[in-house]
Amino acid sequence: MSPTARSNKARKERERKARQDAKRLERQRKRGPRDGLIERETETREQRHRYLIVCEGEKTEPNYFRAFPEYTLVYAIQVEGAGANTTSVVERAIELRDEVGGYEDDEVWAVFDRDSFPPERFNEALLLAKNRGIRVAYSNEAFELWYLLHFAYRDTGLSRTQYKSKLTRSLGERYRKNSEQMYDKLLPMQEQAIQNASRLLASHTPLVPESCNPSTTVHLLVLRLNGTPADDEAEILDNLI
Repeated sequence: MSPTARSNKARKERERKARQDAKRLERQRKRGPRDGLIERETETREQRHRYLIVCEGEKTEPNYFRAFPEYTLVYAIQVEGAGANTTSVVERAIELRDEVGGYEDDEVWAVFDRDSFPPERFNEALLLAKNRGIRVAYSNEAFELWYLLHFAYRDTGLSRTQYKSKLTRSLGERYRKNSEQMYDKLLPMQEQAIQNASRLLASHTPLVPESCNPSTTVHLLVLRLNGTPADDEAEILDNLI
């Protein structure tokens, strides 16, 4: 089977599982908030861990995180495209967590960019997340920074337009922002991206997310989804603001 055929087969399997999760979610909503956003399955060996990931973008980020294979997770991901920005993303994450309940022992992440939003708006989102127990995977300036770090370490700021042109050059094909194939295309370089993102974050002393361009904590979420959380994750997230 060719790599393209394997990728398409894997994508179809993920879509099938996503539809199953959606049906379970709908049944759960009809029954009421007794057991969390996604219905728990009976486990004989361990309690499954769940992730609620609320993204600023409606396609780019959700498409990437939905592509994580279920076998790497303790529980399937439920991704919500908030179609909003900064504070609204965190507020939506809180609403979804509290609406159904059951996430006290699981993880809720808000994914958003620094973009060109006013510093006070960005900081307000970070502070709200910290106070309400929401983990943050932010990017300054854009989520595409995480993609670019798969190819090389970069510590100079770029505009959104520049990210797109550099990704097109690195990929050897036109970068399509809402592509559903980015996870598969970047997976072979994921370990390098994690190392580069960690090094980049450590280079900012002190770390001031609103002005440290480029910087990102997306790798912390990726490590979580891979089942290998960073030793300093709690310290990093606690010191974002």
